[in-house]
Amino acid sequence: MLQEETDQKAKEREVALKERIPPLVTSGLSLQDLLDLCKDLHHKIEVVDEEWYDISLKVSKNDKEIENMNLKITEIQCKFKKPTLKRVKISAEAMLSVLLGSKHKESIDFKANLKTVKKEEEKKEEVTDWRKNVEAMSGMEGRKKLFDA
Repeated sequence: MLQEETDQKAKEREVALKERIPPLVTSGLSLQDLLDLCKDLHHKIEVVDEEWYDISLKVSKNDKEIENMNLKITEIQCKFKKPTLKRVKISAEAMLSVLLGSKHKESIDFKANLKTVKKEEEKKEEVTDWRKNVEAMSGMEGRKKLFDA
């Protein structure tokens, strides 16, 4: 069946070519007529090549657009979802044993390597009665105290 199908396609192609292209008659033509016929055939070949080039560019451009649209579709459908990661509580020792494997032999105390920092106590202002402070700052004497300070 495949053989018959290929033979049938070849026959259809030959029939289509005979309809489109008339047989070439070169017998009995002068040299000038042959040159004119060659120039005419070359011109037709150039036109066909230009059309083929234009069509191939359009096809490649459409293929690129189709590929870009397919990428956008896959992005829209969210096929590439990031899985939600679960928080795992693991000690430093267990993490080192997982990362280093058999190389991890002795335990490392991370807290021992930390520097100790002494906290400085902040100076606290004494809380006094605000009414006394207002009375002391009122008038010219209070402004003089602020200016001196």
